[in-house]
Amino acid sequence: MTLFRDILNLWKSEGLLEQAWKESYEMLQLSREMFVQAVKYLREGSNINTLIALKKRDKEINVFHRDVRRKVLTHYAVSQDTSDLANGLILVNMVVDIERLGDYTKNILDLAINQPERLIAEDISVDLHEVENEVLDRFDKTLEAIHTQDSDIAKSLLATYKEEVSGHSDSIVNRIISGELEFGSEKKTAAVALYARYLKRIGGHLKNVTTILVNPFESIGYTR
Repeated sequence: MTLFRDILNLWKSEGLLEQAWKESYEMLQLSREMFVQAVKYLREGSNINTLIALKKRDKEINVFHRDVRRKVLTHYAVSQDTSDLANGLILVNMVVDIERLGDYTKNILDLAINQPERLIAEDISVDLHEVENEVLDRFDKTLEAIHTQDSDIAKSLLATYKEEVSGHSDSIVNRIISGELEFGSEKKTAAVALYARYLKRIGGHLKNVTTILVNPFESIGYTR
C-alpha cells in the first residue's frame, strides 16, 4: 500500500515529465558545482574533511537520478499515453550520463585526497591545462545549451570534442605510457595520467548530454 500511495501522490502533482526535466537540469547544475570544487581542491589543496564532505554530495545526484526515473515511469504507467515517449526515454538516458559525471568527479576528489602534492595543470603540461579549462567551459556551455535548447551550441561542442578534449587527454596518457612524459615521481606521473583520463570521461559524458539536442533518439550519445 505504501508504494501505491507514493505513486498516487506523485501522479496527483502536475506535469511529471516537466518536473523530471527540471530535476535533470538541477542534477546537471549540481554536477557542475561539484566538479568546479573538486578541481579547485586538487589544485589548491584542502583538508580531508572538506574533501570527504564534497564526495558525499554525490548521494544528492543519486537521489535526483532515482527520482527522475520514478517520475518518468509513473507518467507512462498511469497515463498510458505514449505520444511523448521519446521525451521520457531521452530523460532516462540523460540522467545516466549526469550520474556518471558525479562518479568521475568523485575520482578527482580521490586524487586530491591521496595525492599529497597539488596538481596545478599549467605547471605540469600545456595539454593538461587546456583540457582542464576546456572541460570547465563545456560544463557551462552544456548547461546553457540544455536550458535554452540551443542546437547550435550543441553542434559546436560535438564538433570540437575530439580536438579539444579527447585528443589532448589521449596524447598525455599515451606519452606517459611510452615513457616520454614523467613528472618527478611515479606517484605524480600516475596522478597526472588518471586526471587526464577523468577529464576526458567527464567531457565525454557532457558530449553525450548535448547529443539530445541534435540527434534522433537512437543516436543519442554518438557523434554522427
